[in-house]
Amino acid sequence: MIRHPLYIYSRSLVTLALQIQHTPQTHLFQCNKRIQELARVGRVDEARQLFDDMSQRDSVSWNSMITGYTQNGRLDEAQSLFNVFTGKNVRTWTAMLSGYAKHGRIEEAWGVFEAMPERNVVSWNAMISGYVQNGELKYARKLFEEMPDRNVSSWNSMVTGYCHCGLMREARELFDMMGERNLVSWMVMISGYVEISEYREAWGVFLMMHRSGMRPDQSIFVVVLPAITGLDNLKLVGNLRTVTIKTGYEGDVVVGTEILNAYTRSGCLASALTFFETMPVQNEYSWTTMISALSQCGRLDDAIALYKRVPELTVATQTTMMTAYAQRGRIQEARLIFDEIPNPNVVTWNAMLAGYAQNGMLEEAKAIFRRMPVRNSASWAAMIAGLVQNGQSNEALELFAELHQSGNVPSSSSFTSSLSACANIGAVEMGRQIHSLTIKTRCQYNSYVGNGLISMYAKCKNMEDVSQVFSTMKVRDTVSWNSLIAGLSDNYMLDDARSTFEKMPTRDVVSWTAIISAYVQAGNGDIALELFLDMFARGMKPNQLTVTSIFSACASLGATKFGEQVHALIFKLGFDSCLFVCNSLMTMYFKCGCLDGLHVFEEMHDRDRVTWNAILSGCAQNGLGKEAIKIFDQMEAEGVVPNEVSFLEVLCACSHAGLLDKGWAYFNSMSQNYGITPLVHHYTCMVDLLGRAGQLSEAEALIENMPVEPDSVIWEALLAACRIHRNIKLGQSVAERLFQMGTQKSGTYVLVWMDYSIKSCKSDTLCLTGKDRCYCISIIKYAAVGSTDYCAACVARDADIKILGLWSEIFPDSDPGMAEASAARLVIMAASKVAELVCFLKEMV
Repeated sequence: MIRHPLYIYSRSLVTLALQIQHTPQTHLFQCNKRIQELARVGRVDEARQLFDDMSQRDSVSWNSMITGYTQNGRLDEAQSLFNVFTGKNVRTWTAMLSGYAKHGRIEEAWGVFEAMPERNVVSWNAMISGYVQNGELKYARKLFEEMPDRNVSSWNSMVTGYCHCGLMREARELFDMMGERNLVSWMVMISGYVEISEYREAWGVFLMMHRSGMRPDQSIFVVVLPAITGLDNLKLVGNLRTVTIKTGYEGDVVVGTEILNAYTRSGCLASALTFFETMPVQNEYSWTTMISALSQCGRLDDAIALYKRVPELTVATQTTMMTAYAQRGRIQEARLIFDEIPNPNVVTWNAMLAGYAQNGMLEEAKAIFRRMPVRNSASWAAMIAGLVQNGQSNEALELFAELHQSGNVPSSSSFTSSLSACANIGAVEMGRQIHSLTIKTRCQYNSYVGNGLISMYAKCKNMEDVSQVFSTMKVRDTVSWNSLIAGLSDNYMLDDARSTFEKMPTRDVVSWTAIISAYVQAGNGDIALELFLDMFARGMKPNQLTVTSIFSACASLGATKFGEQVHALIFKLGFDSCLFVCNSLMTMYFKCGCLDGLHVFEEMHDRDRVTWNAILSGCAQNGLGKEAIKIFDQMEAEGVVPNEVSFLEVLCACSHAGLLDKGWAYFNSMSQNYGITPLVHHYTCMVDLLGRAGQLSEAEALIENMPVEPDSVIWEALLAACRIHRNIKLGQSVAERLFQMGTQKSGTYVLVWMDYSIKSCKSDTLCLTGKDRCYCISIIKYAAVGSTDYCAACVARDADIKILGLWSEIFPDSDPGMAEASAARLVIMAASKVAELVCFLKEMV
C-alpha cells in the first residue's frame, strides 16, 4: 500500500521522538527540534508528551512548546505554560503576543506587549502586524511612528496593512519613504495595485523594480501577470516572457502556468494552446487552467479531449472537468466524475453543489450540502448563492443567519449573495443589518461587499444610502463606479448615470459596457449603438458582455444589418466560440425575425441550457413549431435537463402550431418525469392550445382546477378563444371575470368582447340589457374619472347619445345642462383615441 508522504514524514518524527525521550543533555538540541517539527505538522499533543518526558529543558524547549501551541490556536494551553515558565525572555513574550494577534485577540496581545519587560524590533513588528491583520491601521501607524528602531519588515507590515485596505495612496507614500526595500516590499505594492484594478500602476512598480536592479523571483512574476491581464496587452506578456528567460524562470512551471493564465484570461485561446504545448513542464494547475479555459470559451469537446490526455488524473483535474460539464448543463456526466473520485475534497464537494445549483436542481444541491463531511466558507457561500440564483431569496437569508449563528464569519461571497437576496425581495431592513455585520467583521472595505451594498440599496430604491456608501468607500474601483451607474439606471436616473460615467477618473471596457447596458435596458438602443461606435473610435476593444449588450440593442431596434456587422466582428475578437455571446447572437437574429439563428445554433461547438431555451423560444416566435419539438427531443436525448423555461417555450411552440396532443404530453411530462410544478404561464399555454382547438369547456375546466390563482392573462386567452369560436355565453362569463379584476388591460378586452357580442346580435342599436348594460354604466363611471380608453370605445360605437342617457340614469340629481356638458367633454377627451381604437376593434372582430 502506498503511503502519503506526509504520513510517512509524521510517523518518522514520532519514531525519532520516542527514540530520544531520555537522551542526555548533548541531545537537547535534537529534542527541541523534534518539538518544533511535531508542532509544525499539527501533532501538538505528541510534542507536549516529548516536552514532558525531557529530563532537561532550556528556554528553547519552553519557547518551542509555547510557540507550537500558539501556531495551532491552542492559546489557553500556551498561556498556562507561559505562566509557569520562570525563564521568560523576549522571544517567549513575543510568541504569546503573536499568537493572540494572529487569532484576533488583539486586546490580549496589547496586554502582553505592554507587560513586556523588554522589547526588540521583532516584538514591535509582531504588535504592528497584529493591528494590521485586525484592520486597526490607526493604532498600527501610531505604534510604527513610536518605534525606536525599524527594519524593512516594519515598513513592509505597514505598507501591507494599507494595501489590504485599499489605501494605496498612503501605502505608496510609505513605500517611497523606505530606505531599503526587499522583494516582499515590491510584491506587496504590485499586488495592492492589482487588487484595486490599478493595473497600469502595478506594471509601473514592476518596471521601477526592474530598473533598480532588483532581480524578480517567482512570487513577483506571479503577482505582476494579473496586472498584464488587466491591461489586456499581449505585447506586455511577450515582454515579460523575455524577462523570465533572462532571469532563468522560463522553465519554471509556476511562472509558466501564470503566463498561460494571462493568455486564457485575455481571450487568446490560440496563443494559450500554443504556449501550453511548448511548456517544458506541465503541472496539475497547467492542465486544469487549459481545460477550464477551453470549457469557458464553449469548446467543451476540446476540453474533454485534453482531459483524456492528462498523464495522471488528480482530484483537481477531475474537479475541473466535473465543473466544465456542470456549467454546460451536462450534470449527469458531472455526477459520474464526482462518483469516480475516491476521496473528494471540500473543493470537489463545493463544485458539485454549485453545479446542481447552477442547473436549478436545488434539492440535489441541498442534499450535497447536508452530506458534506467538512464545510468551509466557500461551501456556505455556494449554497447561499445557489438559493439566490434560483429565486429562493428568503431561504438564502435564513441560511445566512444560520451561518452567522454558528459562530463562523461570513465570507465576502456570502455577504454579496445575501445582499443580492435582500435586493431581490426588497428586504432593505435586513440589508441594513447585514451592512452592520460587514462593519463588525471589517468586511465593509472589501470592494465586492461595498459594490454589493450599492447594488442592494439601489434596487431597494434607497439612493441616499447608495450615495452614502459610495462616498465612504476608501477605494472606488471601476466596479464601484459601474455599480453606481447600474443603480442609477435601475432607478430611471439615466442622465445621472451618464453624468457619473463622464466623471469617472479612468474608464475601461467594463465602464463602457455598463453605460451601454444602461441605455439598452432603458430602451434607448440607438444611443447604445452610438456609444459602441464611440468606444471603438477611442481604441477601446469590447469584451464579451459589451457584444451581448449590443446584440440586445439590435434585437430591440430590429437592426439586423448592424447585428450582422457585429457578428463578423466577434470572429476578429475571438469571441465566436464564447457560449453566452453565441446565445445572445442567436437570440438577436430570432427577435429580428431572421432565421439565421438556426445556422448559429447548428455551428455552435457547445451548448448549455440557455442555448436550448433560446433556440426553442426563437422557433416559437417564428412559427417553427415542429422544429421546436425536434429540438426539444434532441435536448433530452443529449442529457440536458429541461427547466420551467424550456417547457414554457416548447408549449408556446405547440400552441402556435396547434399541436394539442404534443402539448399535453409535454405538460404532463413536467411533473411526471422531471418533478417540475407547472406555473400559471404553462397553464396559459395549455388554455391557448385548447382554445385554438375549440375545446373551450376543457380550457375552462383546466383554469378552474389549476392549483395556482389564475391571472388576467389566462382569462384573456380563453376570451380570445370564445371570440374565435363565437361562444357568446362563455365569453360573457369570462368577460365578467376579467372586468371584476379591474385592470385597464382587462377592461379593454371586455370592451372588445362587448363590441363583438353587439355585432353578433346583427343590430344597429346597442344592446343595453343585462351584463352589457352594467358594462356600459361602468364605462361611464370610469370615463367620468378620466379613463379615456373606456370612453373612446363607446364613442367608436357612436354611443355618445347613449352615454348622455345613461349619465342621467347614473347621476339622477345632476343638472341636465351639466350632464350634457359632461357627456360632450367625455366625447372630446376620447376623440384623439377614436381612430386608433376603431382600427383595433376591426382587427379583433
